[in-house]
Amino acid sequence: MAQDLSHFQTSSFDLLHVPPGYTDDPYPYLAALRAQSPVHRNPDGSYVLTRYDDIVATYRDPTIWSSDKRADFAPKFGTTTPLYEHHTTSVVFIDPPDHTRIRKLFQHAFTRKALMAFEPRISALVDGYLDRFADTGEMEVVHDFSFQLPIEVVSDMLGVPNADRLLIRDWALAILTALEPKLTQAQLDTGNAAVVDFKQYLRDLIKNRRAHPDQALDTEVLTVLADAEADGEKLTEIELLHQCIFMLNAGHETSTNMLSHGVHEMLLHPDEIIRLNNDPALIEPMVEEVLRYQAPIQINNRLCTVPVRLGGVDLPAGTPVHMIVAAANRDPAQFPDPNRFDITRRPNRHLSFGLGVHICAGNALARLEAAIAFQRLFARFPDMQLTAPAKIAKRLRFREVEELRVAVK
Repeated sequence: MAQDLSHFQTSSFDLLHVPPGYTDDPYPYLAALRAQSPVHRNPDGSYVLTRYDDIVATYRDPTIWSSDKRADFAPKFGTTTPLYEHHTTSVVFIDPPDHTRIRKLFQHAFTRKALMAFEPRISALVDGYLDRFADTGEMEVVHDFSFQLPIEVVSDMLGVPNADRLLIRDWALAILTALEPKLTQAQLDTGNAAVVDFKQYLRDLIKNRRAHPDQALDTEVLTVLADAEADGEKLTEIELLHQCIFMLNAGHETSTNMLSHGVHEMLLHPDEIIRLNNDPALIEPMVEEVLRYQAPIQINNRLCTVPVRLGGVDLPAGTPVHMIVAAANRDPAQFPDPNRFDITRRPNRHLSFGLGVHICAGNALARLEAAIAFQRLFARFPDMQLTAPAKIAKRLRFREVEELRVAVK
């Protein structure tokens, strides 16, 4: 049902206090902002960007648009907290040259050879989930499918034992929740404790792998990351720990959301399931359309380092901007009929993995997981149906499906 926005005034929009229906369906609000106030001044002095071209411009010039979050996160977390240490050391929140150095070392985890080694493992995992689905006839997609696959893959990459994987999920959720615009003290406390526990867990894991290298799987990259060198440099211990935390967090949080939304949207558009099964080559554009239509990460941020004019608005140096990826992905100037879910859409230059130097390092792995998962799921269960409406989390930065129940006839 379309939302009634007759009383919505873009001039009063505040990203820190969004309208009541925003998290359920942000797209009508974003469309109004994009049409009436595409470079929108938030009451706190930051700016909200909703136009594709403006967001592309911020991604493409890291010398003007900084990803460094030290100034932004200091008042939010405090400069001596574990959350501050993590979110200002993670590769996604730092600028060149440190970003370039760390990413170059971090890429050892995502070589073509490493990804090819995971393809049979991903297929076997998916088939196992689908076998259980066939036995029971019903599935809660998030817990039984879309969370399980990426957490198992990224945990395999880092050698995390099966018994610890739900623990990893809890830590990751606490750390990533700290990136939401508004937080309670309890959320801050939980996030800080999660960083401390996560770091110690990884120290123990690395120590164990060094003591027992024969126990590592062929596909593990933890010791590869620990030992990786580029131009004679290695990751420091703190850099290594926080890149591994980031890898475990981002590697399953965004992929889980991508898989959940993909299943949900296809079930809401059953003709697309028929199209995919009739033409399996559509799996690649189908994955891209899922990413465009429901961006797993809805907001990214930058800080302008010099005075700049963007979208006809003059921004002074030091101005933070909120890049609403979800709005850019539905900009009619870039995507014809943007609110239509179309798995044949080409071209599809969505921004769900970012752009430029900060493009998601694991995007090829995420696409591989999605292609295998969707193709096998819909080929095996073309008559799958929703048994209840999806539950969407009340989050701004991440577009998360909390619960999605399905059944087969």
